[in-house]
Amino acid sequence: MVRVGMGYDVHRLKKGRPLVLGGVSIAHPRGLDGHSDADVLIHAVMDALLGAAGMDDIGHCFPNTDARYKNISSVLLLKEVAKKLKLQKFSINNIDSTLVCEQPKIAPHIPAMKKHIAAALGIPLARVGIKATTNETMGFIGRSEGIAAMCVAALSTSK
Repeated sequence: MVRVGMGYDVHRLKKGRPLVLGGVSIAHPRGLDGHSDADVLIHAVMDALLGAAGMDDIGHCFPNTDARYKNISSVLLLKEVAKKLKLQKFSINNIDSTLVCEQPKIAPHIPAMKKHIAAALGIPLARVGIKATTNETMGFIGRSEGIAAMCVAALSTSK
């Protein structure tokens, strides 16, 4: 059986925080505000995978009220999600994601992002899709106040 899940995350940009997207640190004057490293791309990937498996979302799995997750790398959390899926006998067919932001330019960082995500999930690089677009200067993303990410994931199971 194939199961599909969708994930979405958004965080505001804030001075004094590092910008981490897809596990990659990107030079930028502002980073994403959140309890963990606020990596919106990986958060969307995790929610898509958990949703496809019918599991609780990342807010339940890794609550922002738990000090263990303060400033934690989202790559480590993604590895935990991969373990949860494996325990339930799910295999990841593929993920397809989109980052939405005005700045910084994402394209130069996509190969490294794919490597981080594929390695954390233990899947071939070819199963990880990452695209980027702008919001055409509209709304809070268009004003460079935040960054959003969406992801669709497909899992297989014999259940």
